[in-house]
Amino acid sequence: LTNHYKTQCFSTHLTTFAGGFLVLPEPINWNYVFANAGFNKNKTIYLTVICLSIIYFLLIIYARYKDRKDIEKLGVTILPDNLKQDQYFYQIIVFTGHRKRSGTKSKVHFILEGDQDETQVRIFTDPNRKIFQRGGIDSFVMSVEKSLGPLNYIRLWHDNTGPGSSASWFLKYIIVRDLQTMEKSYFICQKWLAVEKDDGLIERLLPIAGELQKQEFSYLLAKKAYYSVSEGHLWFSIFSRPPSDKFTRVQRCTCCFVFLFQSMFLNILYYNQISEAKAANNTASLSFGPLYITPQQIGIGVIVEILVFVPSLLIIQFFRRIRSRHNQKQVSALHQAIFKLKQLPITKTSIECDKKKKGQIKFPWWCIFFAYGFSLLFTVISIFFIIVKGIEFGDLKTQKWLTSLVSGFFSSIFLVQPIKIISVAVIFAYIIRKPDNDKEAAEYMNDDVNLAHDEEYFPAIEDISPFNHRSGNNTNRLEEGEVAFAREQRLKYVQMWAIIREILNYVGYLCLLYVIIYSNKNQNAFLQVQHLRNFFLNTRSTNDDYTKISTMGQYWNWLENNFVESIRAQQWYNGDPPRNLSGYLNDKTNRFIGWATMRQLRIKPQSCHIQHMAIQSECQYDYSLLNNEKGSFQPGWNLTNQTNQIYSSSIQQAFIYQTGDDLKTYISTGKF
Repeated sequence: LTNHYKTQCFSTHLTTFAGGFLVLPEPINWNYVFANAGFNKNKTIYLTVICLSIIYFLLIIYARYKDRKDIEKLGVTILPDNLKQDQYFYQIIVFTGHRKRSGTKSKVHFILEGDQDETQVRIFTDPNRKIFQRGGIDSFVMSVEKSLGPLNYIRLWHDNTGPGSSASWFLKYIIVRDLQTMEKSYFICQKWLAVEKDDGLIERLLPIAGELQKQEFSYLLAKKAYYSVSEGHLWFSIFSRPPSDKFTRVQRCTCCFVFLFQSMFLNILYYNQISEAKAANNTASLSFGPLYITPQQIGIGVIVEILVFVPSLLIIQFFRRIRSRHNQKQVSALHQAIFKLKQLPITKTSIECDKKKKGQIKFPWWCIFFAYGFSLLFTVISIFFIIVKGIEFGDLKTQKWLTSLVSGFFSSIFLVQPIKIISVAVIFAYIIRKPDNDKEAAEYMNDDVNLAHDEEYFPAIEDISPFNHRSGNNTNRLEEGEVAFAREQRLKYVQMWAIIREILNYVGYLCLLYVIIYSNKNQNAFLQVQHLRNFFLNTRSTNDDYTKISTMGQYWNWLENNFVESIRAQQWYNGDPPRNLSGYLNDKTNRFIGWATMRQLRIKPQSCHIQHMAIQSECQYDYSLLNNEKGSFQPGWNLTNQTNQIYSSSIQQAFIYQTGDDLKTYISTGKF
């Protein structure tokens, strides 16, 4: 009698015994699987595997393309206005925001000021790659004649020459590092430099941030939240991976699908046990209101998590710790910039210095084949057993399993994991405040970080000269009037596109509405409308036909004798009450959604002036919105309760004036 839920003891004396906690999956009926492995009988499971494989290859193509594009974002840019005789160097790291249209194509100028000196007007530019892209990190090396001393502020502005929305720029913060003393200075902005955003300024004066400012919750959260999501969420990182990370998008995409197939394999393997555990009335289960957890569910959950977590952790760490194949060219971009500025050759000693890694175990480059091999092995095994269990389940049960899997998968990706990652980021930003922890800029801040050969970007020494003539005249600094004019033009442009987008949204909504309405036509709809029209208008009657009403008396007769009785189910033909027909019409087949409301509209008394009072005491104009009576009355249309009779609240409410909007009705007028 031993099974998954109980253990039978054959001992004839009192002794200690126990049952295992490990829940094993159900055995596979291989004879049934091989006898029913045809495609026509198991379309759902085969098409699921085929579609996922196609999606994987499409994502691999996209990931490889983005990996190549990320190369353009790497490297350290030597400012073109550096002078040859200047031998004091600063590294300036600029962080562009992740908001929509945060990047800019305008030319950005700056002045850096310290206690001892300040720079001339300098410009951020790179002729070989795009800078200040959305979410980008750009590193520059600036040379000056001598040390500026302790830094005080940086003043920067742009010329607003970018086309359209690319003229604007959202700057997060700037780190300036003295490459002689390795002292870092932070300049926090977190504002737009845009004529149409915030205060409309395109010039900012950023003082050096103190310790209190660097520990502000908003700054730390903005600094950590996006990086945590883009790096910590494996699926999101395929699309938002930090460019400097060695863990490429292709490798991340491979890991994601390995884990997906593993999860599908374990889920379908224990699908029957999970269903049985939910249906079982186990006295040992823990209940929380309508929810309950059985020991079997706990055991299955622990097993599944271990079997998914351990391989995933090993594969990710395997990919992360593989060295580049081209060791001879592993020299940091910052070192390249310094050697280039000083016109020194890149020696073997400098390369060996860059190779040193502290506290990390690295694998040879050829281990990449083992990493992809293990990924392929896990995937093939998972797909094989997914297909086997799908055949054993049958097409209908497989569809039910797939529905539950898809809902759980998307809720995990878009709800559970983001909430978990953001919650951890909030906790670290609020409690564990480390303002100097710059993981985003680790590629540029750590001298021992190397760029792999296939992810290295830096212009060759012979391509361009690092020195240029510095001119302080052409700074393109806009005057106040020019900024105001640019703001006016830009706001008109933004408003125009807002109107166009709104029109397109309405057109799209109408198209979708028409598609939904007219793609679900039914021939019975005409018969339904015809039935309701005949039922309410009573066109078959000779006395109460609504279409033949010509007097007020006929209208009230139709209203009382036909309409009122038709909107609610009445007694059956044999006098039986209409049981279980609450809300139905009197035809006993159609149900009424909501309730019927009739609103009487009255004309103000003495709404017109009469010259001969002896002939007629009062008169009223025809009804219109201008002479609509909006006052409330007592029952019987009296201004006061003259009889002192007590009426129910529903009757009293009927004589209180309410607008059509209050009752959610519309006006239908008739003329006799």
